[in-house]
Amino acid sequence: MTTSVFHPGELRAQALAGFDAVSGYIYPAMPEQHREFFAQLPYLFVATLDEQHWPVATVFNGFAGFLRTPDETHLRIISARRVDDPAQAALHVGHPIGALGLDFSNRRRNRVNGIISRMDKNRVEIEVHQSFGNCPQYIQRRVLSPSPPSPLPMNVLSSLDPHARKMIQQADTCFVASYAHGSSPQGGVDISHRGGKPGFIHLDDETLWIPDFRGNRYMNTLGNLLLQPRAALLFIDFEQGDILHLQGETQILWQPGKGGVEGAERYWRFDVSRAWRFQHAFPWHAQDAEFSPATLRTGTWLG
Repeated sequence: MTTSVFHPGELRAQALAGFDAVSGYIYPAMPEQHREFFAQLPYLFVATLDEQHWPVATVFNGFAGFLRTPDETHLRIISARRVDDPAQAALHVGHPIGALGLDFSNRRRNRVNGIISRMDKNRVEIEVHQSFGNCPQYIQRRVLSPSPPSPLPMNVLSSLDPHARKMIQQADTCFVASYAHGSSPQGGVDISHRGGKPGFIHLDDETLWIPDFRGNRYMNTLGNLLLQPRAALLFIDFEQGDILHLQGETQILWQPGKGGVEGAERYWRFDVSRAWRFQHAFPWHAQDAEFSPATLRTGTWLG
């Protein structure tokens, strides 16, 4: 594969990071092993754009088999949609969409990006334009067990309350939705994973500082943010089942300087503009996380 699989923002981000030519194993359709992987997942992280062209993120859940691939270019989600979830309400035929499948039990993950080709009451079908795997770095291994949800109505936050601040400050995992606005056909909506030790994200009032650790050098997220600084963050409380969604604008600090987080190659800030929370909505439970070897080599803002 050549660098033509990357859009201009990704190429610029690779250059700013000091990377030489990057080979990208990004496919125009799902390989068979990716199709088999999605078929056994009981959840899927999804991103799209709302009416104001802000990225939004959500998670779909179901029994293994609720994700289907009728062929190599279509991924079908069979799941009821939550009517008060702004991200799920923003899903419409023809809209860009990104999806991340992640198996916490073995730290494997695969992504697809494309457009929504078909929808009905309990189905969202993705026409896949890009399919690729990611390394398991910074993914914490968790054993998730079913936990019947008891969801409460969406709670819109005028600012980050103590509950939201605690979720952010104690998080070892989050998901970021971004969008390559106005780029070449390689662009679109994307959702990716970020991980570290609890405390790897620094919260200063309504601003989050997030370290960028060594990865696959694709620079999908930061490349998108160069073209369109709007982003969304999704946090999950794996004990209580709460889901926190943030929207905000970003800025990338390419030179890490002194101090900060051990292992960080650069940082990006996220200024919160909107926030909402769903309590007891994630139907899976896990208490203890087994930190990945890559995570254990990193630090936190507290040392």
